[in-house]
Amino acid sequence: MQPKYKRILLKLSGESLAGENKHGIDFDVVQKICEPIKKCVEAGVQVAVVVGGGNFWRGRSSGEMDRTRADHMGMLATTINALGVADALEALGVEVRVQTAISMRQVAEPYIRNKAIAHLNRGKVVIFGCGTGNPFFSTDTAAALRAVEIEADVIMKATMVDGVYDSDPKKNPDAKKFETITHQDVLNKGLAVMDSTASALCKDNDLPILVFSIDDPENIYRAVCGENIGTVVKNEI
Repeated sequence: MQPKYKRILLKLSGESLAGENKHGIDFDVVQKICEPIKKCVEAGVQVAVVVGGGNFWRGRSSGEMDRTRADHMGMLATTINALGVADALEALGVEVRVQTAISMRQVAEPYIRNKAIAHLNRGKVVIFGCGTGNPFFSTDTAAALRAVEIEADVIMKATMVDGVYDSDPKKNPDAKKFETITHQDVLNKGLAVMDSTASALCKDNDLPILVFSIDDPENIYRAVCGENIGTVVKNEI
């Protein structure tokens, strides 16, 4: 199979790294996710990754805690995940750089756009941690922002469901799955593809999103090669 895309931004949720434990990092699961990423790199695809932190901490569900501080804690959680994914990739022989939106030079590079692009052009996987570096912005918004900044061809959002539905398929057995849908329809219908800030950023910058299931990590490589999996969200159908 030949890759369809030259440069991608892969969005991984924290939950996808936790496996059946639902919390923390299951390194066997992370290894399985990293294997198809390695195949993408070997096929000549430039891969950037944004990781969530929900397997450790969610700022928006922190109760009465100050939201800004809670979000800062969530950013630190994403860095733990970024380092875990980096370690698994390096164990597979893939060159990796972790860049964080909050400076922590002892463990990662600070995020610098031109440096990130230079790494990608040299065939290294770049993992972005700490979201946007700002409270009140999700890691979905960080994925959209970084994808636009590095001029990625597509955001590949690996989720726990196999695409975008008109309602929650876990609650509604008659939920309809979309093969393609526009960014505007996602916003109008309030569909949970990404939060509205991220969706609007993708819409305004004509950036497509491919939503697919990570249950089979090999879907990452299939998606890169253009196989018909998941749902494509774009400006025009």
